[in-house]
Amino acid sequence: MTTTHHLPAGRAASGDHTVDVSPESAGWGYSSLRVLELPPEGRHAFDTGDSEWLVLPLSGSCTVAVGDDTFRLHGRTSVFSGVSDFAYVPRDAQVSITTHQGGRFALTGARCARRLPARYGPASSVPVELRGTGNCSRQVNNFGAAGVFECDRLIAVEVITPGGNWSSFPPHKHDERRPGEESELEEIYYFEFAAHDGTPGLGYQRVSPSGHAGGTDVLAEVRDGDVVLIPDGWHGPSMAVPGHDMYYLNVMAGPDPDRAWLICDHPDHAWIRDTWPEQPVDPRLPLYAAPAQ
Repeated sequence: MTTTHHLPAGRAASGDHTVDVSPESAGWGYSSLRVLELPPEGRHAFDTGDSEWLVLPLSGSCTVAVGDDTFRLHGRTSVFSGVSDFAYVPRDAQVSITTHQGGRFALTGARCARRLPARYGPASSVPVELRGTGNCSRQVNNFGAAGVFECDRLIAVEVITPGGNWSSFPPHKHDERRPGEESELEEIYYFEFAAHDGTPGLGYQRVSPSGHAGGTDVLAEVRDGDVVLIPDGWHGPSMAVPGHDMYYLNVMAGPDPDRAWLICDHPDHAWIRDTWPEQPVDPRLPLYAAPAQ
């Protein structure tokens, strides 16, 4: 199996970014992810170029300035402590991110055609979805989902999987355009894990060939800061080892004119959905809910 689609922590680092994945580095057309680490009183400026971006605090708070707009993001202590607010910044803009106490911030991006207005996304407006039941239970924070927050092409969500559970299951794909049935979307997974008594967490990510496009084939042990690139293929399961909750940030974009997340389940495993009504949702979920407005 190839390991070129698994980027262990540090492999994709560049400057202030612990992760810097661009369409050029990934070898595809649209999706980007940067993870920015800033010290106390830190500042980072960038040109959005031909891409739209969502600025999402992973830990800490920051101020995002773009043109005449300034957005103060309250952020959070960690991805396991709560839903975060975020900011949308459009293509062809100059952006400045500053932080008083320091922090880690995700910049999820997609090449796009339309220039939409800069906007603030409050944490209270983020739909928190419980998906699956039993040991397939997971929590999805749909902050940048299609139909939730307007972007031109970018789709971004957070998934939290309790230790011992499987998510991204049944395996599914979105690597060909079939109007009304399946979208063509490149996808990035960025991982973080909850430690236990100082022991770091870990998990496993599977991507198998779909018989369409590039034949991506990955079975990777993933840890804090790791990235998996999915240009095509059946992706899933994402497995959290017992005792360590798993977080991943999904970034998706593609050439389809309609911004939609339409997936096709693996035919060998789609039946698992029929068992979900028979089981309760994992009582550990939700880990947290969006704050009240």
